Amino acid sequence: MCTVCGCGETTGSPHSHGHAHGSHDHPPLQDHGHSHDHDHDHPHPPEIEGALGAVHLPGLAPERIVRIERDILSRNNAHAAANRARLASAGQFSLNLMSSPGAGKTTLLVRLIEELGGRLPLAVIEGDQQTAHDAERIRATGVPAVQINTGKGCHLDAHAVGHALDELTLEPGGALMIENVGNLVCPAGFDLGETRRVVLLSVTEGEDKPLKYPDIFAFADLLLVTKSDLLPHLEFDLAGCVANARRVNPRLRVLVVSARDGTGLAPLADWVRAEASLAAATAQAIAPR
Repeated sequence: MCTVCGCGETTGSPHSHGHAHGSHDHPPLQDHGHSHDHDHDHPHPPEIEGALGAVHLPGLAPERIVRIERDILSRNNAHAAANRARLASAGQFSLNLMSSPGAGKTTLLVRLIEELGGRLPLAVIEGDQQTAHDAERIRATGVPAVQINTGKGCHLDAHAVGHALDELTLEPGGALMIENVGNLVCPAGFDLGETRRVVLLSVTEGEDKPLKYPDIFAFADLLLVTKSDLLPHLEFDLAGCVANARRVNPRLRVLVVSARDGTGLAPLADWVRAEASLAAATAQAIAPR
């Protein structure tokens, strides 16, 4: 987990998510023409360095590391609970899409948006260390997108997502897609307040990935095996990959998909529509009369 791996070694505390006005590139008509960072209102201990909870802890006692990690996750979970309540009251279904870099999250999102064909209100939060390239690709489809740049941070956290929600108008019965930073380790430890977790694994990766990085597969609701159009050209054991994933998570649902030839997109779109309808119906049922 990045709270103890030292992956964001910079100096200074508190850290910035890099998602404030100019940093996360607002959707069209929401750019303010200025930029400033938004600091946390809960500064981390001085041992913590870098973005999004990454730390550098030379010589620190193990019990101190555990306490810092617990404090970070506790604060994140509080923000996640607020996000979850906010989304539930809005009747909004939300996905946290996670994968290693290059598994095809953004390309699949673009194709999924096309498959849904405008029949479902959509919004996207894009997480990357730098650039707004992915958000620009999403906006080109007509769907609003907010870019969060994490700097040296290796995952999104619930606090950053909460601020991104402020920039979006979420319609009841819609779906919010949160594309996490490409990483199979750290995103697994940080609840964002999402309804479902989806992990992508491309056929250009090893079929043993679920065994090497079990946490992210253990807590996922859906596994998307992507780039399936390349299977004829690769020595990838698809059945073995699925078996490995279900060794880690027996309840895991699996879809084999290809953004290039459209394989699996129809059932994926059906699943999103069904989950969005359920979220809207639940919100309506619990709304004050």
